[in-house]
Amino acid sequence: MTSDPTRPYIRLRIYGDGYRRMHDLRRRSSNPLALAVLVLLYERPMHPYQMAAILRERHKEDSIKLRYGSLYTVIDQLVKGEFIAEKKTTREGNRPERTIYDITKSGAAEMRAWMREILSTPTKEYPQFEAGLSLLPALSPEEAIDVLETRVEFLRKDVDQLKAGLAQAKAMKLPPLFSIESEYRLGGLETELGFVENLIKRIQRDGCGFLTEWKKWHAERAPKRKGK
Repeated sequence: MTSDPTRPYIRLRIYGDGYRRMHDLRRRSSNPLALAVLVLLYERPMHPYQMAAILRERHKEDSIKLRYGSLYTVIDQLVKGEFIAEKKTTREGNRPERTIYDITKSGAAEMRAWMREILSTPTKEYPQFEAGLSLLPALSPEEAIDVLETRVEFLRKDVDQLKAGLAQAKAMKLPPLFSIESEYRLGGLETELGFVENLIKRIQRDGCGFLTEWKKWHAERAPKRKGK
């Protein structure tokens, strides 16, 4: 199946100003919190405090960075884009007023389009670990092995923690669908763990090549002792 280069322009004609508004929102937003808000409001109308509480209750903050300041900023952007709208304002006792929001028709359409896009289309990301690997020779082989062994310890703890969480969810008979992101994260961590463990062995055995030159390069740059 080949990609259609005209597809973005077709979609632009279909959605018009709505597409431009969401495109601007996606460009400004560095995390999927806006999408999470749309999904929550697609379930039912609610106020921001409920949104945050549900995301934490479902442990979605492990996958979606959640801060109240960012949440209210995203909500304001979605309102301006006409993807959500204020439904009513409520007050309980002496508590401050709370605004309940609901998703609009254009918001529901964009939520589905956004979901289809992020699930179907791989994008180039720039994780810090990959950046560190690209600059690995800046450390000596011995120091590189040391820090990588530390990473292995952290990865093993994260793997054990995720496995325990998934086992608990299974014991509670929760459908796997609602913790599928944890399974994805576990798979990624296990793959990374295997990669790092193998990388350590490769450096030790000169499996990456250039080990002699690598050591010599750092030896030449090591601080000289006084009197020598």
